[in-house]
Amino acid sequence: MKATVFNPIQQHLLMMFAYDNNEEHLKEMKDVLAKHFAKKVDDEMEVLWNEGKINLDVIEEWGKEHMRTPYK
Repeated sequence: MKATVFNPIQQHLLMMFAYDNNEEHLKEMKDVLAKHFAKKVDDEMEVLWNEGKINLDVIEEWGKEHMRTPYK
């Protein structure tokens, strides 16, 4: 069995929450992390928009794409 190696962020979070077994804290943490990564996506999308790499036409095309894996 292959050993799991945690990255520094995972190690830090494990140490921070090693003694906290509260479901409400878990929910709050998930919410904080989701908002953090959503903001990063929003920020990067704004950069791409400002650089002219995406526009409304591109976004509309994304909405029409079918990226599902074909069944065999």
